[in-house]
Amino acid sequence: MNKHDELLLQNALEVRNSAYAPYSSYSVGCALLDDQGGVHVACNVENAAFPLGSCAEANAIGAMVASGATRIDTLVIVGGFSELENCPPCGGCRQRIQEFADADTRILLQKDSGELETYKIEELLPRSFKLDGGFSG
Repeated sequence: MNKHDELLLQNALEVRNSAYAPYSSYSVGCALLDDQGGVHVACNVENAAFPLGSCAEANAIGAMVASGATRIDTLVIVGGFSELENCPPCGGCRQRIQEFADADTRILLQKDSGELETYKIEELLPRSFKLDGGFSG
């Protein structure tokens, strides 16, 4: 794990503590490094009207876009109930990540053991939908 990955992991773990998850008790933290070197962090925010909650990944991407960046270099996701567990992004967030990822974007997920696994968006969302030409892959 390089120093950027370590920093992103620490940021994701810290922001996870701020998650608002009174309904599921499942807290998620996300930290991403954009292609301009900026770091953006976010947590999940639930809502009593369940479809209105927002995922940590979507919130981090929103923060990145608000800063003026448009590409994800590396994204780290951590989550779980009281203990951390493998926490892959939901289907909607996979599509959101795809929108701002390229072939070099790394998506790091913490395994139950604490180690990080690295994925490319094509592995998490094969044949994803793109407006500029149908499906990828």
